[in-house]
Amino acid sequence: MTKYKVSYFVGSLSSTSINRVLSKALIRLAPGDLEFTELPIGNLPLYSPDFDTRYPAEPQALKDAIARSDAVLFVTPEYNRSIPGALKNAIDWASRPWGQNSFDHMPAAVIGASPGQIGTAVGQQSLRAVLSFCNARQMTAPEAYITFRPGLFTDDGEVTDESTTAFLTDFMREFRDHVERVLTVLPRS
Repeated sequence: MTKYKVSYFVGSLSSTSINRVLSKALIRLAPGDLEFTELPIGNLPLYSPDFDTRYPAEPQALKDAIARSDAVLFVTPEYNRSIPGALKNAIDWASRPWGQNSFDHMPAAVIGASPGQIGTAVGQQSLRAVLSFCNARQMTAPEAYITFRPGLFTDDGEVTDESTTAFLTDFMREFRDHVERVLTVLPRS
């Protein structure tokens, strides 16, 4: 059985991030042939083109981790109807310098949780626009805007609602199939 290495971003830096809990739930519900590694983004300096000729250690480690991955998963909140600044900064580092975009042809999926009624729908659209420019091969369906409510997840990522469990399980199966389809046509080198 082929194992796929999935690196994932948690867009929030909060120690109590509901999206970190969601990432734990997704890993618990994922098919067994997906192996997950979180890509930390909290210690990255702010991106500047001044670094393009000599990357600092943390951003280079991020690019190296993505290069070892078969796919990326973005689990992120929405801040002010857009992408959290730390996540956008990580994407900027990973996609630069020009011509060395780590997301080129990379299978990718986006999901997020929010206490609001529309989940992270607007923020995800902003993220999808950025990933399109980065030439990531995005899973476009099912879309997943999770409305978080207290008790929906345990701290270790167990989902307490049957319909949410079924939806997230289906999302992860679809993601796995998406990764396989993309890599069949565009193998990672």
